[in-house]
Amino acid sequence: MLVEGTIRWQVVEDCPWDLLMALCLRDLAGLADVARPSLPRVSAPPLPVVPLASIDSADAVTPALLTRIGGATGGPELAEQWNAWWERIVERERRSWLPRPRPPHFEAFDRELALQDLMLAHFDRADAWAIEQRRFYAARAAERMGSRPTDISDVIRDREHELRRRAFTFRLDLNVLPLEEPGAWIVAPNTIIVSESLRDDSASFRSWLTPVIHAIV
Repeated sequence: MLVEGTIRWQVVEDCPWDLLMALCLRDLAGLADVARPSLPRVSAPPLPVVPLASIDSADAVTPALLTRIGGATGGPELAEQWNAWWERIVERERRSWLPRPRPPHFEAFDRELALQDLMLAHFDRADAWAIEQRRFYAARAAERMGSRPTDISDVIRDREHELRRRAFTFRLDLNVLPLEEPGAWIVAPNTIIVSESLRDDSASFRSWLTPVIHAIV
């Protein structure tokens, strides 16, 4: 997690495990076209939809699980439960109070059985992918801090100079995630998802961030 700010404003940049897991499982269940919000599929590497019958841990795949998830793609019940989970975890302050899903029973989803079954089937694979993506993000963030550490602060200071005053009080959470398409998406108050490819391109990132800061400073 990287934090930039003063006593008046704060920008927190992170690559949260919870959001990585949610999007990875969304794609593995074939929910990308029906999940809310509409975000690109994850990348690095692309994750194909995998039929549950082909999973190594076949002992965890029960007939009830196959019925609820529907084989390679998730049904309406799973989509609804995934959307509810996403709403709970998308905001940083709310996410920090929630228990993480933990094997072997995933008690956090004891009332969302389709989502619990999805976790049982894919947790190890999704967790390993999420951990690797967080490591990659940390390495790239360290490189950015070494070569251009003030992308965010510079945009805010330029706006303050233009207005001849200090920035108003605000907080902004940037979640940098490995998505197939470059871009940024407002997903909750004070919360924006930014693709890794956009964050890694300093000029494009500043160009995107400037009107955002103009709107809130």
